Amino acid sequence: AGEAIQLPVYTRDSNSMDSFGRVAKIGIDPGANEAYFADGYFNRRVAVVDINTGAIKRYWGAYGNKPDDELDLGRYSEGSDPAQQFRGPVHCSEIADDGLVYVCDRQSDRIQIFQKDGTFVSEHFVATKTLSQGSVWDIDFSHDPAQRFIYLTDGQNMKVYIIERKTMEVLTAFGDGGRQPGMFFAPHSIAVDSQGNIYTGETYEGSRVQKFVYKGMGPVPAGAEGEKSQGVLWPSR
Repeated sequence: AGEAIQLPVYTRDSNSMDSFGRVAKIGIDPGANEAYFADGYFNRRVAVVDINTGAIKRYWGAYGNKPDDELDLGRYSEGSDPAQQFRGPVHCSEIADDGLVYVCDRQSDRIQIFQKDGTFVSEHFVATKTLSQGSVWDIDFSHDPAQRFIYLTDGQNMKVYIIERKTMEVLTAFGDGGRQPGMFFAPHSIAVDSQGNIYTGETYEGSRVQKFVYKGMGPVPAGAEGEKSQGVLWPSR
């Protein structure tokens, strides 16, 4: 019989200054030469790293609190008091041109906004009835000077939301669950190019990238039960 393999035991440490806990995504601030680690799948924080040295310069948890790995957050439920720590995965940490940092707290169905030093600014909930893996997976910004819009992937509900950044109001959404072009199976990542085209990456059995071509702006009719949704954007050819 072969010898049993002893697997390493990892300990969550959201206050570590020399290690990370399964980083989900990295946002870059080129002006400050800093990287913002969404740390992440195991830890419960944003960690800001010097790009040249890799040293952690500062970090914070939800609301700018010091991360507390011992706190039992329980399961998310709509209407309950918001968790005072990131429930996680801490799935994105993106820096807007005006210096605000947008953090995805996926299973809490929320985006929290901070200043670069970790000072809490505000939080905003999306699709608050969403359980399981949560609604807030990844974001990117439009490329106009004010970065007027946020584009948010929701891998649990198989949608992309378009949000007015100034008010954080959901303006519309598109997509639905499925494998056909224009549908989604767990949209995990999103990027927007300078022409307004949207690129999504799907995880699990989705395993693909889709491109949605920008066609301009106009009113969006209400969907079923008044939902602000465009439904599936079927290919034109």
